[in-house]
Amino acid sequence: MELRDIEIFLTLAEELHFGRTAERLHVSVARVSQAIKKQERAIGVELFVRNSRNVRLTQVGEQLRDDLRQLHSGLTRSLERARLAARGKTGTLRISLFPANLQELRRYWETFRARHPQWELRLRMSGYADPFAQLRDGEADILVTWLPVEEPDLTVGPLLFAEPRVLAVAADDALAKRSSVSLEAIGDRRHISVEPVPGYWFDRYVPEFTPKGRPIDRAAPVGNLEDIFVHTAMGDAVSLFPVHVSWYYSRPDIVYLPVRDMEALPYGLVWLGEAENDLIRAFARVVRDLGPLPG
Repeated sequence: MELRDIEIFLTLAEELHFGRTAERLHVSVARVSQAIKKQERAIGVELFVRNSRNVRLTQVGEQLRDDLRQLHSGLTRSLERARLAARGKTGTLRISLFPANLQELRRYWETFRARHPQWELRLRMSGYADPFAQLRDGEADILVTWLPVEEPDLTVGPLLFAEPRVLAVAADDALAKRSSVSLEAIGDRRHISVEPVPGYWFDRYVPEFTPKGRPIDRAAPVGNLEDIFVHTAMGDAVSLFPVHVSWYYSRPDIVYLPVRDMEALPYGLVWLGEAENDLIRAFARVVRDLGPLPG
């Protein structure tokens, strides 16, 4: 199996979507399909069950994914070290982010690069499903995410910022005519859901109950930010966001409304405790030195 085919298989095993896999790897959907069929012919069994509604791994596919992850990770790190050495670099810090306010966070990236020119800094947007797996699997060194994070193997670092909340609704929704909303008033609307994630962590993003104790319907499953926009624009759900999303994702089919009765959502650094190294400590020091963004 060629390295590119391994990358295609592992990415599809994560995304479970041919289009998103092709987009992430900058190849055509046909190339993804071709690689998977080639692997299935070579192994003699289906690796994915796919139909018009979803894609999922077979039992053999799950086994192959688990076996290949560590192999691919080791090979990728070896190749990366060789590339870095050729450019005079000695290491790479990989940061995965949920927030999209990269411009506001730029001072942290630039300060880290100025202080440590011997190290490479790479940023990527995070998917929603099983968000802490990328730390545990060694795919990312630091995750920037909303808090709290209460996982025994993960270390929570300094705060980056905290922002008020907004509600995204379809432009033709009756709510779109309002100047603001309350969580209590939208408790009976359908909201997004994410699995598998720790319940306490997602509750901070979309509460399970309104302030008066009414259950909130969280029945619209999503895997990434684009899924949220699709559900919202089609009127299938309303979506809570930190306010910066309304600045970076202005759309003609979506309206953002301030939510009056929700606390600011804090975002900070999180990393795998046993994987802590000089690069992670150096970036955390940059954030502590500069302090959080002004509220």
